[in-house]
Amino acid sequence: MSNLFTNEEVLGFRNDTSGCYNVIHLNNAGAGLMPDIVTKAQLDHIKLEAEIGGYEASALRAAEIQNFYVVCAKLFNCKPGNIAFTASATDAYTRALSSIPFVSGDIILTDCDDFVSNQIQFLSLQKRLGVKLVRIKNAAIGGVDLNDLEEKLKRYQPRLLAITHIPTNSGLVQPVEEIAKIYKAYTQQHEGKTWYILDACQSAGQMKLDVAALHCDFLSITCRKFLRGPRGTGALYISDRALQAGLEPMFIDMRGAEWTNKDEYRQQPTALRFEDWEFAYSTVVGTAAAIEYCLAIGEQRIWEQVKYLSGYMRNQLATINGVRVLDKGPEVGGVVTFHMQGSDAKSIVSELLKHKINVVPSYRAFGVIDFDEKGVEWAVRASPNYYNTIEEIDIFSSNLRRINARLYSNSKQAVTSKQ
Repeated sequence: MSNLFTNEEVLGFRNDTSGCYNVIHLNNAGAGLMPDIVTKAQLDHIKLEAEIGGYEASALRAAEIQNFYVVCAKLFNCKPGNIAFTASATDAYTRALSSIPFVSGDIILTDCDDFVSNQIQFLSLQKRLGVKLVRIKNAAIGGVDLNDLEEKLKRYQPRLLAITHIPTNSGLVQPVEEIAKIYKAYTQQHEGKTWYILDACQSAGQMKLDVAALHCDFLSITCRKFLRGPRGTGALYISDRALQAGLEPMFIDMRGAEWTNKDEYRQQPTALRFEDWEFAYSTVVGTAAAIEYCLAIGEQRIWEQVKYLSGYMRNQLATINGVRVLDKGPEVGGVVTFHMQGSDAKSIVSELLKHKINVVPSYRAFGVIDFDEKGVEWAVRASPNYYNTIEEIDIFSSNLRRINARLYSNSKQAVTSKQ
């Protein structure tokens, strides 16, 4: 039996989402359209803050705020005490990274498609602390070469293994289940040597994330993308192993620890030690609403629908002369990237925006290794979610054909004028 949504179900999602009637939103890898229930949850809390005060509103809505940790734990298959609320995926990742007890000469082992901010942070640590950055080779099909991963884990015994589940600039889905098996077997022989951070920035809301199966010590997400939560929100999973080892963010504050004596403090026993005292509680309740909405639909069904829509989009793009689909890997997901010969990313994005179609440009600086291997300086990224329709993708493809036909016509006229 197919897991794909019926037309009636998709219509229901669209009726829950006011933005669907304003734009063709194919930028879910940037920020998804929020369901109206998420918007309402935030606005209700902001209104309450305006009426009775910010501290008082959070105290009155303590149960709703605590619900974030409960539903996020369901999303990851862990305990609420393993969850920290953060301001973004990068914020979550940085807090995890800063907790790793690096010393000069330590190795960070990462993939070639790691998120750009992560790569910059690794290079900064290399410059500041003297750690060394080693990258796992890619397989011919794309994604991590599992044999090279296993060999380099054993050879280098890195302080950190860092993997990005789905890169921001391609449709690649890394084989994280196989990576988990290799890492688990490695840790049984080298206990306490290596920590593992999995960046799930693009996969949260697209597919099921089970930290027990992924065997990671940290998992960082944003909530604004396929999960359809507010901007300015993220979450960090911290394993019991990492908590029990005493790992804590470099700049722990009064929420994460209690100042007990003049020169002493005591950590929070849970993942709260990775949070700050102050954040926007309206976004916490909004994020909880977005996660509940996702869970009620079912992550596996969402994943099947996203793969169906993105697969259809790639097939349509492949029929347009001069358009090159750039995605490759053992599995590809809802992030679709392409290059159009004779054009540029900014012009394509601007032209589509005139027709209320949302896509975004992606440039070499966002993924130097990936773009250099593909031999391009830019790409356009389109990313459908489960509330998008085949008809919307057909409109998107039709507009790209028109743009491409105009490029061909202009090129032909230029050649004729030279003759």
